Amino acid sequence: MKTYTLTVEPRTVFGRKTKNLRRDGIIPATIYGKKIKSESVQVSRDAFMKIYQSAGETGLVELSLSGSHRPVLIHATQTHPVTDAVLHAEFHQVDLKEKVKADIPIISIGTPAAVSQKTGLLIQTLNDLEVAALPADLPENIEVDVSALSQVDDQIRVADLKLSDNVEVLTAADQSVFRIVAPVKQEEPPPAVEPEAVTAEDEAAVDKEQKPEGAEVEKTDTDKSDKAAI
Repeated sequence: MKTYTLTVEPRTVFGRKTKNLRRDGIIPATIYGKKIKSESVQVSRDAFMKIYQSAGETGLVELSLSGSHRPVLIHATQTHPVTDAVLHAEFHQVDLKEKVKADIPIISIGTPAAVSQKTGLLIQTLNDLEVAALPADLPENIEVDVSALSQVDDQIRVADLKLSDNVEVLTAADQSVFRIVAPVKQEEPPPAVEPEAVTAEDEAAVDKEQKPEGAEVEKTDTDKSDKAAI
């Protein structure tokens, strides 16, 4: 397993004043461990991000601090809710002779036959695998070949994953990792019904139905004049 090297410095700025550090491109951080007293340190943002993007939270990092070298894992980071910029980092100092627990990212490789044939969709039901191993034996990620999945309900379980004998899997063996599901069929909307054209005969029939029997026809002024003359 590759080991990364990162230089940090003792930190004397705390609280709200750490905003000044971040403005100058420096990330406040903390080193803690099972048998050590927590220490406040600071690290260049550019240097940290370069290591973090490669090592993640499972890669072994050698911290250089005031002439000493500490084996650590980047345990956690706090990020800005809008920009995602790292605001604070935590380094977990480990004993190279003691096992540690870690969540290892699972990555799919290849294209399932069911997806190529458009007969199914691939879903990932487990994103991280919990393991225990010596710090130097922790894998940075777990690659899983999914190309053999060819039918709906085909799946890969934790028990199917290939790992080093030095890595103890803590996640349940029957836990599904990848699975093929049936594609969702989209129902076509019913065809629009065009309204029928209304003819003059139809309008006349409607008027006749609405007019009550025996209703008098309104007389015009001409009719009234003729009656008066008689």
